[in-house]
Amino acid sequence: MARTPAKTPGDTKLGPNTILATAGRHPFEYHGFVNPPVYHGSTVLYPTADDLFAHRSRYSYGRRGTPTTEALSDAITTLEGGAGTVLVPSGLAAITTAILSVAGAGDHILVIDSTYAPTRHFCDTTLKRLGVETTYYAAGEDFSALFRENTRAVFTESPGSLTFEMQDIPALAELAHKRGAAVLMDNTWATPLLFAAHAHGVDLSIQAGTKYFSGHSDVMMGSVSANADYWPRLRDTHGNLGLCAGPDDINLVLRGLRTLGVRLERHQKSGLEIAHWLEERPEVAAVLHPALESHPSHALWKRDFRGACGLFSIVLKPVSEAAVRAFLDALSLFGMGYSWGGYESLIIPFDARPLRTASTWAPEGPALRLHIGLEDVEDLRADLDRGFAALRAADDGIASPK
Repeated sequence: MARTPAKTPGDTKLGPNTILATAGRHPFEYHGFVNPPVYHGSTVLYPTADDLFAHRSRYSYGRRGTPTTEALSDAITTLEGGAGTVLVPSGLAAITTAILSVAGAGDHILVIDSTYAPTRHFCDTTLKRLGVETTYYAAGEDFSALFRENTRAVFTESPGSLTFEMQDIPALAELAHKRGAAVLMDNTWATPLLFAAHAHGVDLSIQAGTKYFSGHSDVMMGSVSANADYWPRLRDTHGNLGLCAGPDDINLVLRGLRTLGVRLERHQKSGLEIAHWLEERPEVAAVLHPALESHPSHALWKRDFRGACGLFSIVLKPVSEAAVRAFLDALSLFGMGYSWGGYESLIIPFDARPLRTASTWAPEGPALRLHIGLEDVEDLRADLDRGFAALRAADDGIASPK
């Protein structure tokens, strides 16, 4: 379990990259080594019977926290600006733990319609079985009429999963708090570095540490940061569920966190270059990227966010499924896989229509989600160009670029 984080060295108004480099590190607590040691352990021994009976120990049991656990949770708490952080074995575990900390039998929650598909599945199955009712709302709609006396939380993402709709989080939080509801946000796309969730009214900020925190596609991890009002409930729920993350996974995520700032700068720069290039392609009907001026909610992104990452989607002009398959098979640098946030570029086709109940997803043609990695942009463009050539060859209804 996370402890109250030690203060970051020096001024508390340090820059974000300085926080990333210093938070959670206490070298002279471990003989001057720059990085904290990796503690593998379950049992914690007490030196005397008096200590045992009085519970006089900083640690009690491995599941309840170790110096390794504290190093990462303290770093994330400092970065998030919250009161405390819990670590769990995956991003989905972070989502479910956060929801279970604020909702119980007989309660009602509101969830954004463009939410991550496993979040919707959890709400429609396990949460429903536990007696919690879910109502989905569309991005941008006035959903004040959807609140009930037993509405305990609003769960949101901005931008939305797959389709990248933006929300006015401060306005949403103000409305939710007036109704006595907590605000939960999956902030994995932006990370705390690019969107300060707590500062914009979010009570529980959720991260899939599997993604950008790790940055190397080699670990599963999730975190939930809570403000002072919700930290006790989150901490208790986390402990009651018996959740803990493995020390080696924690160490990998902590190592990745140190370079988050420089990696996100590269992801953003390369992502925007590719996104602008795709806007000019004759095969592309739309690019769904909130940092583009063409995005319908670009103003919201520009007002509240400090930057963008490398994840966005495109909608192709109408083509056959065979043409889409030819496009994907022609790619060599873009892997096909259901994750993102690592150093490598990825692409997947998707259809969000079955995942909507409060809004309509009606794209002009097939949709693809891209993650722009750390490869050279020129090589990524050439790879996509080969894909588009294969697409045109498989579907002669698409014009060649001039």
